Amino acid sequence: RMCLAPTVDTIQPAWEVRMTFRIPASYAIACVMCLGLFLCSFNSLADVASNLDKIKLPPGFKISIYASGLENPRSLTLGDNGTLFVGSRRTNKVYAVTDTDNDHKADAVYTIMETNTAPDGARLRMPNGVAFKDGSLYVGAISHILRFDDIENRLSNPPAPVVVTADYPSAAHHGWKFIAFGPDDKLYVPVGAPCNICERDEIFATITRMNPDGSGREIIARGVRNTVGFDWHPETGVLWFTDNGVDSLGDNFPGDELNRISEVGQHFGFPHVHQGDTLDQRFGRGRSVDEFTPPAKVLGAHVAALGMRFYTGDMFPARYKNQIFIAEHGSWNRSEKSGYRLTLVRLVNGEAVSYETFAEGWLRGEENWGRPADLLVLPDGSMLVSDSIGNVIYRISYEI
Repeated sequence: RMCLAPTVDTIQPAWEVRMTFRIPASYAIACVMCLGLFLCSFNSLADVASNLDKIKLPPGFKISIYASGLENPRSLTLGDNGTLFVGSRRTNKVYAVTDTDNDHKADAVYTIMETNTAPDGARLRMPNGVAFKDGSLYVGAISHILRFDDIENRLSNPPAPVVVTADYPSAAHHGWKFIAFGPDDKLYVPVGAPCNICERDEIFATITRMNPDGSGREIIARGVRNTVGFDWHPETGVLWFTDNGVDSLGDNFPGDELNRISEVGQHFGFPHVHQGDTLDQRFGRGRSVDEFTPPAKVLGAHVAALGMRFYTGDMFPARYKNQIFIAEHGSWNRSEKSGYRLTLVRLVNGEAVSYETFAEGWLRGEENWGRPADLLVLPDGSMLVSDSIGNVIYRISYEI
């Protein structure tokens, strides 16, 4: 059955918002109404399939269902043998998806992890992040990074995970993680702010990196409120990332951000400055916007820009090569919804010059039937997209 409003997993706890903002009673009422959406079921596969023709794509592109039967699929990564690994935020499950006959449809879905207890006995929550290196699957939960060794040879009988590190904060607010290995063979792990807007310990609102064994952790970027997607430019190796802006400052402010890291230690503004050009009324006192690294591109307000990838394949037309695709999960705190689409940021000489819609149709009026969460380019050049409420993975391909 179709959910006609945002799902509860994106809702800002009302008490935390009231700590830093004076908000109207209507906002609190809206939050209570949104909490009731927890009882709203996800779309059935038949609902999703029947809505596919509503997705608008540029000429020549088509969308199909690659995999179904997953609960709240989010982050995506690919194993050396072509296994698709899928993290989830709403459940404690991590999936492996295989297409052994190469017909561009999943043949099997395996549950790699289904537990709320880490091997060290700690509570394990929101295993959203997945990354793959040297035959092992790395899973990023809130406080833990786990590793499943030789996983592609043991999909039906997963090994017990190894604890890589348990040294991340346990705060759930913005605690779910997108993780990925960089060109330097280090694992990059963000730590979101544990609030809508606040200042906390140094580790919060950062991007960290460490060696594959968990050693040598360092902070490489600060002032990052909540990034749930990043990728490296295939030619320059520069790290680009999305960042979600502060809530409850109005329908059209501030914009989400697309940022890039040109040197270790840059500060991207949170909580002092919004979208690179506006000081916060509280946390911006005595500061200047010039102190901070501005966004490479300001995105739509509250669109919830999550997964982002450079298109590195050869299937799409040449004009898409090395350009940035973004999954916009969709707003929850605007009077009119925004996002629920895939967007494209075009680069020229390393500069973001445009921001446009690539695929839309998951939002019709004020009703949404899907929420894109992450993207992944396959070796054949097609692109996968996870839908966190449709419980499916889409495949976008191009035919002349």
